[in-house]
Amino acid sequence: MPEQVSLGAGAPVLAADVGGTVTKVSVVDETGRVSPPVRVPTPSGSTDTPAAILNTISDTARGLPGSDRVRAVGVALPGIFDEDRGVGVWSENLGWRDVDFGSLVQEHFRLPAACAHDVRAAALAELRLGAAHGLRDVAVLTVGTGIAAALFVDGRPHVRGGYAGEIGHVVIDPAGEPCPCGNRGCLEATASAAAIARRYGEASGTSVAGARDVLERSRSGDRTASIIWSSAIDALASGIAHLSAAMAPQAIVIGGGLSEAGEDLFGPLQEGVDARFRLRPTRLLRARLGEDAGVIGAAVVAREGAPSHREPAGGPHR
Repeated sequence: MPEQVSLGAGAPVLAADVGGTVTKVSVVDETGRVSPPVRVPTPSGSTDTPAAILNTISDTARGLPGSDRVRAVGVALPGIFDEDRGVGVWSENLGWRDVDFGSLVQEHFRLPAACAHDVRAAALAELRLGAAHGLRDVAVLTVGTGIAAALFVDGRPHVRGGYAGEIGHVVIDPAGEPCPCGNRGCLEATASAAAIARRYGEASGTSVAGARDVLERSRSGDRTASIIWSSAIDALASGIAHLSAAMAPQAIVIGGGLSEAGEDLFGPLQEGVDARFRLRPTRLLRARLGEDAGVIGAAVVAREGAPSHREPAGGPHR
């Protein structure tokens, strides 16, 4: 987490960012200081995964200073999440459909609670404190285990039942890899960090821990790694060019694990987007808040409500 992250004075809150494999839990005190998140494994395989996740969050919170003083709870959740209803529509990784998380969180903690899609929570943090600060028309694209975007138009989040911004499930290659959504050749199945590692393993016969390893092998002259890396960037460039053409944002902020590749990603990606969409420049920015943007956004959600319920963002914040 960047040093001295502060949301400003306000109610102390509990924040959690639930990922497919790791859940991060933090407390924000009255001054707005965000405590370094504690990372714990996300429960999976349970007969009641939502309840197991909430138990994990509350058990972890008990060990955090100030947790006994929190006055609200914010939770960022993966998959397709409908913030207007507080419902987790679908999560392939954690195996739920149509779960009323808004009610479950409130009942579990017996405190005011708000939930948000994990990418929109991270985007809200970037809008408030990070690379998107001061922008009103912006997309924040997270490229990690999956790929999804959060869209803000005139400072307001565009949500539409939780489906807006699911660019990871646009087909890039109709003959490509199967995707958990039921389609083939989706952007997420081609260019996510998980897909890059998987595709390299299939092509080379050598398993790797992640996309970072593929990039390192590419830098070392591994031709297969270079082909996989370049094809992922090409797919991302196509998806981003379409997003830019449809939305005309002031900028597209890119975060998630793949953004840690720095210029190995942003240099060729900017060139690829510019080559595919020439009507207006597309400004690509690297997210500033790193892997903890989701839990920071969950803290904002705890204080102010889900992104779809907020007043317009961007510019000076009250």
